[in-house]
Amino acid sequence: MKKNKISVVYYSASGTTEQLAESIAKGVNAVTRSEAALIKISGKDIYEGRYTNHEVMTALTESQGIVFGTPTYMGGVTAQFKAFADATSNPWYVRREWLDKVAAGFTVGSCPSGEQLATIQYLQTFAAQHGMHWTGVDARRSEHINRLGASQGLIAQTEKGKLDPADYKTAELLGIRVATLAEKLTLS
Repeated sequence: MKKNKISVVYYSASGTTEQLAESIAKGVNAVTRSEAALIKISGKDIYEGRYTNHEVMTALTESQGIVFGTPTYMGGVTAQFKAFADATSNPWYVRREWLDKVAAGFTVGSCPSGEQLATIQYLQTFAAQHGMHWTGVDARRSEHINRLGASQGLIAQTEKGKLDPADYKTAELLGIRVATLAEKLTLS
């Protein structure tokens, strides 16, 4: 039985975004017919402001779902993530390669607000431009899950460089949700 591939593509500077990506992958892998692929955006793939990595673009095109992740810097996505996003214009314009894939997003910042919602909204718009099906966090806010109460995507906040356990659990649930939706779309 072929598994649905869900890619988690992200940029991480301090490691907390990567930790969330790993938790999302854990959730994806908990869904029987799904398999996660962690794809870290690397600065070495950016030359003169342009991201180039054919293997990454091919892996994303072969995925049934893509979860986008980036820290929030200065009220938006990082320059590294933006370089990656800009590089997707050719697959979008020429071939519409991500059309109808499942999408979701996550971000982390060090301030309680820090404009993380603006980052999620950028990711949501980015996915919409590709014609993807956006899914948000389907979890009521509590001290154990979705503690910051975001529904459009996973918003996390570090305290002294550490994530709250509720952020890891919310990330895992987001991975399950994306994989489950991708499975439903694949079967229909």
